[in-house]
Amino acid sequence: MVTRDEVRDALKHIHDPAFHKPITDLQFVKDIMVKENQVALTLLLSEDKEELRGQYRQDVKEALGALGIPDVHIRFRMASEHEREEAGKAVASASGAPQDKPQTTHAPKQGQAPLLSAESRVKFIAVASGKGGVGKSTVTVNLAVALARRGKKVGIIDADIYGFSVPDMMGIEERPQLVNERIIPVERFGVQVISMGFFVEDNAPIIWRGPMLGKMLRNFFSEVEWGELDYLLLDLPPGTGDVALDVHQMIPQSKEIIVTTPHATAAFVAARAGAMALHTNHEILGIVENMSYYQTRDGEKDYVFGRGGGAKLAEELHTELLAQIPLRAPENHIAEPDFSPSVYKEDTETGRMYLEVADRVIDKLS
Repeated sequence: MVTRDEVRDALKHIHDPAFHKPITDLQFVKDIMVKENQVALTLLLSEDKEELRGQYRQDVKEALGALGIPDVHIRFRMASEHEREEAGKAVASASGAPQDKPQTTHAPKQGQAPLLSAESRVKFIAVASGKGGVGKSTVTVNLAVALARRGKKVGIIDADIYGFSVPDMMGIEERPQLVNERIIPVERFGVQVISMGFFVEDNAPIIWRGPMLGKMLRNFFSEVEWGELDYLLLDLPPGTGDVALDVHQMIPQSKEIIVTTPHATAAFVAARAGAMALHTNHEILGIVENMSYYQTRDGEKDYVFGRGGGAKLAEELHTELLAQIPLRAPENHIAEPDFSPSVYKEDTETGRMYLEVADRVIDKLS
């Protein structure tokens, strides 16, 4: 089977029109996924032009076709400020002298504020639940992907440090890179991801006390090169423990989404997480009721976990019920180049529900 390095080597002849360098030298080829006879990858753009996308599609498919890869899936996104800066450094290093960055309407801003500063324009959304097993991480992942599908620059911090699962849910196989002593998050489906799971070998257990967890969480903010973000989602641990409290203290401006199932007990416990948010003056954007029902083949809805928990919780916390997500596995197949266990496709019923939630969140925070 073709390796990732062979894919990169096959693309060395493709040049970026603004930097006049191979896209591989500029690190503009990302998120390479290789399966038998299939390759999926992300190409970064220095110019937002449809003709550039078309040329890239043709060049990449021809290059990988020569390797015997008939099925090629290409995603495009604009290069971030950090990625453009790194590309400029690569150009300067190759020439032996500094060079001007290409002129573009997406030029980086001077003196951009740090992520947690008061001047930061990043909108933080903490996703919480009262108990485990209600699909909080699934909601986090799919909301983040839906926001990215709406053209937003999105990141996820997997703050559920004991029960990290986001990388596996998104089908991420790579590890973050270290560039100039800064951690570069892994990108998948247009979402930048950082997780404790990247730094633990063989799914080993985390046996740490609260202060160590808080320090790791702070590192996710201070030592990771996020670049420009519109939204940063935090997948909180269930309940109201140390990590959740640290997040509330570190990000006083964050908003919150509470996830529950329709079961009365789950909603009752979720109310504690909501009460904690209100007690620390964090606005609750709404409630997502997950596993609301199972739809049978004849179209009937079977309310496996009961009914009404999400609506009752929304009423109790004086917020709105954003969505009722059905109990349904994503229609993904392991042979697909974009396979991920937990991300719903955009054109499925559940995928469209998450897009509606994303639209509601964008509207609330705009």
